[in-house]
Amino acid sequence: MQKLIIIICVLGAALLYGCNNNQRPNLENIEIKLTTKRFEKDFFQIDTNHIEGGLKNLETKYPVFFQDFKNNILVLRDLDSTKYIMMIKKFIHDYTSVFDSTKMMDAQLDQTLNTLKKSFQYVHYYFPNYQLPIQFITFVGPIDAFAYGAIGGSGEIITHDAIGAGLQLHLGNNSEIYKSEIAQQLYPEYISRKFTTEYIPSNCMKNIIDDIYPELPSNRSMLDILIDHGKRMYLLDLFMPFEKDEIKLGYTTAQLKGTSENEGYIWNYFTENNLLYQTDILRFRSFVTDGPFTSEFGIGSPGFISLFMGRQIIRAYMEQKPETSIEELLKLDPKTILAISKYRPK
Repeated sequence: MQKLIIIICVLGAALLYGCNNNQRPNLENIEIKLTTKRFEKDFFQIDTNHIEGGLKNLETKYPVFFQDFKNNILVLRDLDSTKYIMMIKKFIHDYTSVFDSTKMMDAQLDQTLNTLKKSFQYVHYYFPNYQLPIQFITFVGPIDAFAYGAIGGSGEIITHDAIGAGLQLHLGNNSEIYKSEIAQQLYPEYISRKFTTEYIPSNCMKNIIDDIYPELPSNRSMLDILIDHGKRMYLLDLFMPFEKDEIKLGYTTAQLKGTSENEGYIWNYFTENNLLYQTDILRFRSFVTDGPFTSEFGIGSPGFISLFMGRQIIRAYMEQKPETSIEELLKLDPKTILAISKYRPK
């Protein structure tokens, strides 16, 4: 499913705040207005015997999100009314059991809202002109509604005034729903193990980062992608300094430990095999995409190893140039960052 981003925000809105981690942001006076709306509860309460009236009421309550849900999540745009109603009825019938599985999530979603508010304070501190979502909308979409972003995919989306979470992809990594043959084809264990509510806030923040900092064009070198991923992870660290690395990176604890201990070996592999300036994605795809492991480094290594390595380069650069503002960092070209960083892990 194509990434759902309805708005584009201008990068130049960022203030020239320094990225020095020794500077503690003062968040006391930053008030965040963010409310939760449980779209899935309203949607599955529709009386299918009077579905047209129910849908009109739903559209009145969710004037913007309803259109996103209908057109981009259920992909029911341009259908005539008869077929549209038929498809809605079928979806309600097929996914009522999934909706039933979300009824015990209230406490987790309350915590999710609190975490998002805290993260939004950091976003506002560093990007005060960025228009933050004012609604956190939960929904139940099709099982294959997986939105791809620059540093990973998830069931989360962003619209012009809301951040949305697809609860069908947060039922718990042991949910029977993910053990079906179809679900296993869509989401192998290395993906479905992250289908818990614990991952919702970081997934939401990755959407916001993609909104602030648009993806690079195609025909990029491996170094371009490493630095791009590193910049995004650096922003995620700024926005969620309280979150575990395992959640932000999507690694297991063992994978994180192994990658940290073998950082020098990984970097030497990149340089000795002349991969950094390679532009043939087939030569380095396994390092910059998700997977059960990185084949070149064997079982036990994580996929998306670029997230860790790119972040390490950015951190090394910021140690050399702590006065660099976020805006300046995001504009810097990869070769300059690498050269100044003096990144040489052992």
